[in-house]
Amino acid sequence: MTKDAEMGAAGSLTVLLLVIAVAFLMRSFYRRYTRMENRKDDDSQ
Repeated sequence: MTKDAEMGAAGSLTVLLLVIAVAFLMRSFYRRYTRMENRKDDDSQ
């Protein structure tokens, strides 16, 4: 009883936007994390 759902252009655009947003957030958090680690290393020296 499975139906084939056509995603269409709007669905593809939405998925693309979500993937870009997640990639941007992951990059932002990674940069913040590395800055925090560098600051911690500078304090210990």
